Amino acid sequence: MAGIKDVAERAGLSVATVSRALSGKGHVSPASRERAREAAVELGFVPSYQASSLASGRTRNVGVLVPTVRRWYFSSVVEGVSAALLDAGYDLTLYNITEGAVRRRSILQDFLLRKRVDAVIAVALALTEEEISQMLAIDRPLVGIGGPLPGASTIRVDDHGLAVSAVNHLIRLGHTRIAHITGDSLNDPDFKIPSTRRAGYEKAMTAARLPLRPSWVVRADFTVEGAYAVARELLGGTSERPTAVFAASDEMAIGTILAARDFGLRVPEDLSVIGLDGHELGELFGLTTIDQDPCGQGALAVRLLLEGFDAGTDRVVTDTEYPTRLVIRRSTAVPPA
Repeated sequence: MAGIKDVAERAGLSVATVSRALSGKGHVSPASRERAREAAVELGFVPSYQASSLASGRTRNVGVLVPTVRRWYFSSVVEGVSAALLDAGYDLTLYNITEGAVRRRSILQDFLLRKRVDAVIAVALALTEEEISQMLAIDRPLVGIGGPLPGASTIRVDDHGLAVSAVNHLIRLGHTRIAHITGDSLNDPDFKIPSTRRAGYEKAMTAARLPLRPSWVVRADFTVEGAYAVARELLGGTSERPTAVFAASDEMAIGTILAARDFGLRVPEDLSVIGLDGHELGELFGLTTIDQDPCGQGALAVRLLLEGFDAGTDRVVTDTEYPTRLVIRRSTAVPPA
């Protein structure tokens, strides 16, 4: 059976370089990594991760905590995490921790503290100081996505600022009658994303001296179906209709577009719609949105963890505001005359 020395000879690399390339630890150029992998495949060499784990005390496994896997945003983050971990030679264990307080405690105080994972990525979960301290105390790096976690590196977007930007886009087009579809209270448990985005909507409207009509702020559940139902009520009334809608997610924006079609309203000629997230269906619906690239956020979280492994006890806690971009498509235009 071929050994790592055989792989190194075939690839024309040092044993140390091949070891780093196949383990995902340390810096290796893409070209050298590919040569090492090709040589390993040709020789049928499979690294002994069990032996490596015993020697290093690592499991080569990262735990990912998510509120749910049924929503596009969370599944996209997990996709980015999974791809980056595979490239680095790590496994992934996924934990859905919204199934009650008992399940949450079981995961955070049992599974993770048994050292079954080398690190943890928490997505849109406001962990308590005690929960964070428990993981850091056993030397398990932690990266949070979606909001601040004291003592841990975090990746976030400026939800308030993004909402302001989305509404300002509509205002610059000339809209004054702007409605908002926000999330319900069930979607606001941790980092308060629905209420934060709603506050951004209100700030932009107030700054432009535009009226805030309570009947034009409606709640849905961040799904296409939920937004479709409330948008039908919003657009089907006999009183004055809004000329534009800012939805707190792309899925709810898509539901709004579908509801508008039911009433014969053309988008954007009769109604402009803007969302927020960067959903993969946005292009199909011609949806104007602010793309926050959740897949890229997941990949960045993995890079931060790997850097933390290399740094050891000297790891640096960072707070990263992830870059976003306004994507203007055909769902927004000047209001009807």
